[in-house]
Amino acid sequence: MTRGIGGSDLQTVLASFQNRTADMVPIQGAEHKTRLEQATALLQANDLAAIYLHAGANLLYFTGMKWKPSERMVGALLTASGQLQYIGPAFEAGTIKSFMKVDAPLQCWEEHESPAQLLGAMLKDAGIPDGRIAVDESVPFFISESLRATNPSYELVDATPVTAGCRMCKSEAEIALIQRAKDITLAVQKAAARIMHPGIAAKTVIDFINEAHIRSGIAAGSYFCTVLFGEDTQYPHGVPAPQPLQNNDVVLVDTGCQLHGYISDITRTYVYGTPTARQREIWQLEKAAQLAAFDAAQPGATCASVDDAARRALEAAGLGPDYKLPGLPHRTGHGTGLEIHEHPYLVRSDQTPLQKGMVLSVEPMICVPGAFGIRHEDHFYMTKTGPRWFTQPMPSLEAPFSNA
Repeated sequence: MTRGIGGSDLQTVLASFQNRTADMVPIQGAEHKTRLEQATALLQANDLAAIYLHAGANLLYFTGMKWKPSERMVGALLTASGQLQYIGPAFEAGTIKSFMKVDAPLQCWEEHESPAQLLGAMLKDAGIPDGRIAVDESVPFFISESLRATNPSYELVDATPVTAGCRMCKSEAEIALIQRAKDITLAVQKAAARIMHPGIAAKTVIDFINEAHIRSGIAAGSYFCTVLFGEDTQYPHGVPAPQPLQNNDVVLVDTGCQLHGYISDITRTYVYGTPTARQREIWQLEKAAQLAAFDAAQPGATCASVDDAARRALEAAGLGPDYKLPGLPHRTGHGTGLEIHEHPYLVRSDQTPLQKGMVLSVEPMICVPGAFGIRHEDHFYMTKTGPRWFTQPMPSLEAPFSNA
């Protein structure tokens, strides 16, 4: 039996967890101020008069306001001169103000009125009668079209150069929150491996992982969780009805949590029982591809070149090429922060140079049709001298958690 897999029971393992978040604090006001200043600099550099930030990750990032997006327009307008104003429905004014972390005026619209028209009036009142306005890339189509139809004197453009331009490179405070979230999830992964036994249902493991995250101080529990056994592991994001665990199955567990908005995301794949020669071969090839990508992730290298490095490692072993199976059917990795998938991406089409502060997953999954899949997923952050792991990759198939 693989070391660290099985041998314990759910309640015994759960009893070992305790709160690990009490010393962690959310991003503070001074950092939000710095982010808004950086955004105004990018507005000016890109010849943009203002940016509309919609409820969700971008509004949270720049202002600290946590507001769930809906059909009602809630957000903030930031001009290139640094003027910030919020916009929202009048009946929510009191609640919106209570969620403000950065104080600024709130402009309200009644239910029968047009928020798009109000945003246009806010622009004109700010001395912007026309020009290029960046619109949050997460804005629903019906809102962006309403803004466009109601405000023809403005050219509405994608805000990604500003939003991603700020969010891609994390601060020390952000990296510290991500690190703690990952430390917690790695401990949960290690614990989940210990409760495995033949016949256990994926749902039982998912519930255990959720409760372990809660006991670790993550009140909302798991941000997401995928547990797959045997042939189900060949499907990267799961199946409608996961099968229970059997002896000698590949086990794939992909989970994470959210700490003060920042997300962990770790996948561990191992074998319950005795690995076959093919399972061992693919597990080792996955490890080689993951390390090839990590080694290629040097300052100034493009995201595309990191994806290329992983694919070269697999193709040298006869897998692929490109997205063909058996092989790697998707990109090598993605940025992570306030969202589980965010810019930049380790994919052939992304020519973004790697810079200090970027946080990226490395997960060049190998899928073997009709048999199983292997995914090792760890994240790194870029330093001035190169990449640094948040969590160390699995050292061996015999002892996948010996360095955890």
